[in-house]
Amino acid sequence: MSLQTRKLAIDVLILLVTVILAVIFFFPIFFNIMSAFKSNAEIMRDAVALPTSLYLESFKYLLTETNYPQAIANSLILTALSIVFQVLFIPMAGYAIQRRNARWTKFVFLYFLAGMMIPFQAYMIPLFKELKMLGLYGSLAGPIMIYVAGSVGFGSLLYSSFVKGIPAEIEEAAEIDGCSKVRIFWNIVFPLLGPVTASMVVLNGLGIWNDFLLPMLVLPSGEPKTMVVEIYRYIGEFSSRWDMIFAGTTMSVVPVLIAFIFLQKYFVKGIAAGATKG
Repeated sequence: MSLQTRKLAIDVLILLVTVILAVIFFFPIFFNIMSAFKSNAEIMRDAVALPTSLYLESFKYLLTETNYPQAIANSLILTALSIVFQVLFIPMAGYAIQRRNARWTKFVFLYFLAGMMIPFQAYMIPLFKELKMLGLYGSLAGPIMIYVAGSVGFGSLLYSSFVKGIPAEIEEAAEIDGCSKVRIFWNIVFPLLGPVTASMVVLNGLGIWNDFLLPMLVLPSGEPKTMVVEIYRYIGEFSSRWDMIFAGTTMSVVPVLIAFIFLQKYFVKGIAAGATKG
């Protein structure tokens, strides 16, 4: 077998494997969206069959007869405010860790990274007790605080790696011109952190949007929670409303896809830059 033929065979094999993996990953999404436009009886009769008609009663019922609209609002508020506070504080932490070559900054950085190694379940109960002591249990403020604090380790690692690739001479020139440290960061450094910020927004935003455990445990029972938790209400011990589940998950996926489509260029660039810089 010639070298050219061998290379062609390898390319065909790689393409075939890629297509198979793409189908495997795409099929659950296709199955979910397809089932969202079927009635519960139709799903139970034949789950993999295509819908015989465009059934929209599940979407109508969720939006008009249930607490799902409030759950959508809760998910949006929870995700948006958590991301805003993360973008407001974490870049400054990563910048200070990278630019200040002091012993205490290295200790703080190691402290942040150590928090990434402890699973949430290990400190879940003490954390809930602390939320009750602070009066944050049962409100959206509690999960927001936890999401922001929990993302400091990964975020500071991501930002400090990216800041390492920004020439310090730019900041020194601005400082000579009379700029303060705060103004240098927000007016000069932070705009250069756009790709890594988009990466953090996508990664953390997706995790917060799809989180089930924390909203389920922290937010008050008997009231609208987040979209994922509200969908879980339709899963019963002996029977489930699969039409509501698929319709709800389809609506929950749409905002994520829209955000990823607009931010995917910056997301890939930020991940690549954060992995190679320094």
